[in-house]
Amino acid sequence: MSDHPVTVELDGHVLLIGVDRPAKRNAWDLATMAGVAAAYERLADDDEARVGVLFGHGEHFSAGLDLAQVSPALEEHGPVVLSGQGRFDPYGVWGAQVPKPVVMAVQGLAFTLSIELALACDVVVSADDVRFRQLEIGRGILPFGGATMRAATQLGWGNAMRWLLTAEEFGAAEALRIGLVQEVVPAGQQLQRATEIARTIAAQAPLGVQGTLANARLALRDVEQAKEHLTGLLPGILASEDAKEGVQSFLERREARFTGK
Repeated sequence: MSDHPVTVELDGHVLLIGVDRPAKRNAWDLATMAGVAAAYERLADDDEARVGVLFGHGEHFSAGLDLAQVSPALEEHGPVVLSGQGRFDPYGVWGAQVPKPVVMAVQGLAFTLSIELALACDVVVSADDVRFRQLEIGRGILPFGGATMRAATQLGWGNAMRWLLTAEEFGAAEALRIGLVQEVVPAGQQLQRATEIARTIAAQAPLGVQGTLANARLALRDVEQAKEHLTGLLPGILASEDAKEGVQSFLERREARFTGK
């Protein structure tokens, strides 16, 4: 376990972001929120970082919030206490505001905010033995990290209500069926597979990847605005050096070498 609850490592064009509180089953305290927020800021600002991978060290992704540490602050200040210091506060992180893709690897327990993070990330890889659970309704409260706003849209109304309103546990197969995760792999292989997917995305043209992500997110809110956004976006993409490289590499039957220009 490191001295800080979040580890950050740039591996090629992939930024590995790890929650490192295994003794607490990777439950998030305020320092974890601030650390992940800072990592997301780096992902946004560092041109070398094209894709993020969010994962948990140890046996579990996360058992949720560290209530012993967070609850007193919540009672005194309300959810505003979860705000980070930079552009990507925890609500922003959970709201997927970072302009680059984030792939998430999940193992062990994936409770409460784990589900909200999965809904906010772009691709989720789960170990086959993961236990998912949205616990808040059974604690007399409700999810406040985005699940009430995203689950029905992304998972379908019945799927969302089935698990949000019962606080019951479900497994990786059900998570795959409802679309909460996109791949299920044998336990222990989730981070390797998530990183492979991240590297594949990172090898694509950065402008095209970020443009696709931005337009798709906008379409979830407003299709007409997304159409206008795409019309304005396309000319710059077509005129980019990466677009020319894409065509040239196809003609020369070789792998493209994209630079983000």
